[in-house]
Amino acid sequence: MTDAIAQALDDLEAEFDLLGDWEERYRYVIDLGRELKPLSAEERTDANKVRGCASQVWLVTEAGPDGTMVFRGDSDAHIVRGLIAVLLRLYSGRTPAEIAAFDAKAAFEKLGLTGALSAQRSNGLFSMVERIRRDAAARL
Repeated sequence: MTDAIAQALDDLEAEFDLLGDWEERYRYVIDLGRELKPLSAEERTDANKVRGCASQVWLVTEAGPDGTMVFRGDSDAHIVRGLIAVLLRLYSGRTPAEIAAFDAKAAFEKLGLTGALSAQRSNGLFSMVERIRRDAAARL
């Protein structure tokens, strides 16, 4: 794991640790989602839609400076928008190699997300991760 992703994960873990129970953490995740800029109607295309999510989820992948990748996303569900915000903090602005080397499953366990999410939400979260990893692999 690169220093930048490790730092982003440590920051998220510290923020989660400040919150008490999972009810507070859910509210925080939802608040993170509220900070996301919504995608335009033109970006809510079938090509940008993430398969495997119960909610409507769109993910836009763009080339960033210095070979990095920039991700933007949106959903029709508040908690999912928050999960997208968490993923963007971890993945956006990273190189394809950094994305490929990052163990998302271990990161979500470290944050406690794995046990806190329903099976359906976990599947959706990993569908988003797989989409990000696939887009990164295409640029390696």
